[in-house]
Amino acid sequence: MTLLLLEALGALVLLVFIVWWTMFSGRKNGELPDSAKGDEPATKDKGTKDGN
Repeated sequence: MTLLLLEALGALVLLVFIVWWTMFSGRKNGELPDSAKGDEPATKDKGTKDGN
């Protein structure tokens, strides 16, 4: 029983490490400022027939 709990704990630690690694291994200075994230609505191209 103890072996199963240790194995489950090891799997949980590995999962947390993988999630942490993927979250914080990106940009060196963290997230981009709000103005550069691309939250602004996209402008429609007026040169096409349906506006898309």
